[in-house]
Amino acid sequence: MNDDDPPRVTYWHLHVDEDGISRQVECAMTKFELASIQPEAAPQWQGQKHRDGMTVMVTVMPVGWVGEWHENPAPQWIIPLDGRWSVEAMDGTVREFGPGEISFGEDQGCREVDGCKGHKSATVGDRPATLMIVQLDTARDTTPPCRFS
Repeated sequence: MNDDDPPRVTYWHLHVDEDGISRQVECAMTKFELASIQPEAAPQWQGQKHRDGMTVMVTVMPVGWVGEWHENPAPQWIIPLDGRWSVEAMDGTVREFGPGEISFGEDQGCREVDGCKGHKSATVGDRPATLMIVQLDTARDTTPPCRFS
């Protein structure tokens, strides 16, 4: 990437399709503007802003932790800070995340299929997974995949 070119930041979107099945798709944020975030600060690439109330937390999942089939409690950004964590969608897609990789969990409203609803998640490897979670307070009426650009 040339310093003059806007960045491309990838994330995985866990969403519900029109049949009520959770799926994961790789997306990219590409709409950035080079601007100062505050007067006197050097310009930096800034992405689109999303205004909403939110809850921010850090969670640590122990080695061997498994979150059986469940939906995300709210639309939420999940950013691993340390360790590794995996997510399995109802369509069978399994994605593993490590520090700096981003997931957006938005699988509310799934239908149950063969005892599965939402996603299954777990720690991976021999160390705990530390995650930063940013939950949005407002769910959207429509939740198309890759809605953050």
